[in-house]
Amino acid sequence: MKNEKAVVVFSGGQDSTTCLFWALKQFKEVVAVTFNYNQRHSLEIEVAKSIAKELEIQHHILDMSLLNQLAPNALTRSDIEIEQKEGELPSTFVPGRNLLFLSFATILANQIGAKHIVTGVCETDFSGYPDCRDAFVKSCNVTLNLALDHSFVIHTPLMWINKAETWQMADELGVLDFVRHKTLTCYNGIIAEGCGECPACELRQKGLDEYLSDCEVKEQ
Repeated sequence: MKNEKAVVVFSGGQDSTTCLFWALKQFKEVVAVTFNYNQRHSLEIEVAKSIAKELEIQHHILDMSLLNQLAPNALTRSDIEIEQKEGELPSTFVPGRNLLFLSFATILANQIGAKHIVTGVCETDFSGYPDCRDAFVKSCNVTLNLALDHSFVIHTPLMWINKAETWQMADELGVLDFVRHKTLTCYNGIIAEGCGECPACELRQKGLDEYLSDCEVKEQ
């Protein structure tokens, strides 16, 4: 695959940044695409820009602001509280987001001659989001190939691993400190360790603590 090109769906967060470094190891050329859907914190786009610039990667930013109009949620509206009630999807779920992201990433791939699309969705630590499931991605892959009459491959390096294993992957790629200190996962828009209170920060920190603890045990 080193002679082929890939498009990475890139938000500047822990998962997508780990996937970006994974793609750089797998493919000869990597292009990042970030979607502007009027996120609650525009800093997310600035972080993605900064990382892409530092890594000298071609970076596309596409306007997806229609999502904000059609699917109001806690990630785009400051007046919607970040919460998850039992038996319901989290208020941070953006209906159709990954469907649209993968569709437009594939259209971009088609335009620039890339066969591969990489996304950081995960069914292990997916907060109940239905569009992070493996069945959805596989179905979407088939549909896009039929729609564009071309053989694209959607890669999901994190699909079956948890957050601790995602940190392990970053470490094995030699970028643990980079991901730890330069990415934005926090729903409240705080880089690196984040606010420590929102669900995204709690999941990220729990995974990091678990991974570092495992490392200490192995060293003993």
